[in-house]
Amino acid sequence: MTADEARRVDVALRGIGFPGVVAPVNADDPSGEWGVYDQADPGKRVDITGTALVALADSPVPDAGGRPRRGFVIPPTARA
Repeated sequence: MTADEARRVDVALRGIGFPGVVAPVNADDPSGEWGVYDQADPGKRVDITGTALVALADSPVPDAGGRPRRGFVIPPTARA
């Protein structure tokens, strides 16, 4: 994921209470790919991106009224 996507994932993970650190895959290149890790230390961390994304997908996203919402993602190339 990109740095911009990582920021959004980080906010969403904190919103559902999921533990994890969103950080660049290569600590020396923050403009490259990002992932979700179990801890901040690059030498000891374990990539948990897949688990984090599944947790987000399985969580209800509250709307303004606090109720879960559902919907569809329409690709920008789709035509009616």
